[in-house]
Amino acid sequence: MSLAATGASRRVALALDALRHGWAVAVDQTLTLLPAETGFAPGLSAPRMLISAARATTLKLANQRDAAVPEAPVVIHGADPFDLAQARVLADPALDLAYPLKGPFRAEPLGSPAAAATAMELARLAGILPAFLVLDTMPDEAQAVSTADLAAWKDPAHLAIASRARLPVAACETAEIIAFRARDDLREHVALVIGDQRGDRPPLVRLHSECLTGDILGSLKCDCGPQLHAALGAMATEADMGGWGVLLYLRQEGRGIGLINKLRAYRLQDQGFDTVDANNRLGLPTEARDFPVAARMLDLLGVGAIRLMTNNPAKVAALEAVGVRVAERVPHQLPANPHNERYLATKRDRTGHLLG
Repeated sequence: MSLAATGASRRVALALDALRHGWAVAVDQTLTLLPAETGFAPGLSAPRMLISAARATTLKLANQRDAAVPEAPVVIHGADPFDLAQARVLADPALDLAYPLKGPFRAEPLGSPAAAATAMELARLAGILPAFLVLDTMPDEAQAVSTADLAAWKDPAHLAIASRARLPVAACETAEIIAFRARDDLREHVALVIGDQRGDRPPLVRLHSECLTGDILGSLKCDCGPQLHAALGAMATEADMGGWGVLLYLRQEGRGIGLINKLRAYRLQDQGFDTVDANNRLGLPTEARDFPVAARMLDLLGVGAIRLMTNNPAKVAALEAVGVRVAERVPHQLPANPHNERYLATKRDRTGHLLG
């Protein structure tokens, strides 16, 4: 990695840390922002806020067409300055029932669209709500970061194999686990190889996004845990027949929105919203997984064509768009339960999954 790329990546790492701690960031030297959720500054207020298009729609400041990209940035101005307590209420749609009266506000033109979009993505990566106070002056401690820095940080070329070892698992006692890490990204992805790697036969591959609630706690709200174990079982069967499999376990909780925001989406689902609408009301994308990372992992493993276990044609297209050759889509459907029937119906009806 060049010195320039190292500096850019470090600035993003520092900016993410700042947002988690509630400190200000200065994006592209044009926007100085304090995160609404985590920020602390007694007595501080600001005349403007940066929020998502979806949140602006809820506040009657944008129409449905404007919110076609729910995570797109919108600047709003209040009759009175926003303090942090007000900003947090405006940021979190789960509080709408408790605080129904808001405004009046007006939307303002974006002076720095690229910087605003970068800020929204930084909030998602930090796992916080995408809402900020827009500060008129830059605090001395504001962490400087740029749109170009974020592009450098996201470059999957920084990902490398950190370690590998034999790992007997229930599905296969001869499995091997490989860990991947990029220096300034705290997420450590892993691959589990089942069977003997061979170049003449495409492996059975499953991309599995981390799901603490489903994989570890046995949540019935999704099908993640059963899908994970069924995929390993299918790969073990494939290995018994002379083939092999690769599970990519991606540290992208909630399809890339993070654990806490996923739980916020669950709370909105309890109010009647489906999975897509819950994410969007939070100002977060329906799909935020980093497919270039998966492609880089496969490349580092020396994997060429793959047989992809998925019910989602969009996942096939996303991988092919970043250079992965998908030789076959292998269906991977499991029975529903009373708690995830609506979740699976939403996958089928709104995100194009091929489910019966």
